[in-house]
Amino acid sequence: MGSKVPAADNTLRILRLLASRKTPTPAAMIATILELPRSSVYQLLNVMLEHGFITHYPEDKSYGLGVSSFELSSAYTRQEPLARLGAPLIAQLVDKVGESAHLAVLHGSDVLYIVEERAKGRPSLVTDVGVRLPSHLTASGRAILAALPKSQVRALYPSAASFSERVAESSISSYSQLRRELEQSTQRGYAVERGDVTPDFHSLAVEIRDSNDWPVAAVAVTFLADRVPEEQRENLVQQIRATASVITSRVQGKRPA
Repeated sequence: MGSKVPAADNTLRILRLLASRKTPTPAAMIATILELPRSSVYQLLNVMLEHGFITHYPEDKSYGLGVSSFELSSAYTRQEPLARLGAPLIAQLVDKVGESAHLAVLHGSDVLYIVEERAKGRPSLVTDVGVRLPSHLTASGRAILAALPKSQVRALYPSAASFSERVAESSISSYSQLRRELEQSTQRGYAVERGDVTPDFHSLAVEIRDSNDWPVAAVAVTFLADRVPEEQRENLVQQIRATASVITSRVQGKRPA
């Protein structure tokens, strides 16, 4: 049975299509794939653009998801489902590695911490539940950003002002520096943060992907830098990756391999 509200139905179809594609998509292609009149597609795109649910890339004459879509996604994942799925696994990770760990989601250009588990005897951290931090400064944020299409990252960081908030002495203060850091994260298979959030503390993180292969969250472990020598960090990464894999399976509704 067709929808009684075709405009609403087609709006959601366009958003779902854009969410499933790795790169921004021209309006004409959207119309062809969804078998919709171009005029209707342009009208719906303009409304979504006004509300921030999509972003227009004039050089490519194409459209991708906007910040409001990211906020909707993280609004879902930061509520019961992901926190409930992840909390016991984060606790198990802390027991295994003896360091504090957390689960975070992207919220606009920030990360929002939804699960925080402090290891016994370890100092408290700023990454408590409900805390938001600029994503480019954190290992969790870098892990998620590295898994996003470049165009989406650019939409989240459109200007130099995007990097000027809150932290004066940061290792990343421009889009080019962020791009290099994200490429390194992709190459090594995990993200690293060294003292950008709190001096003397380092973090390692791995992303979690939904059934569309979209990065919806990240698992991170934070520790005093001198407690975990570089040669021991690969083992720590393996534990983080194993936890991220199980949470990914649960998010996707699958049993872990």
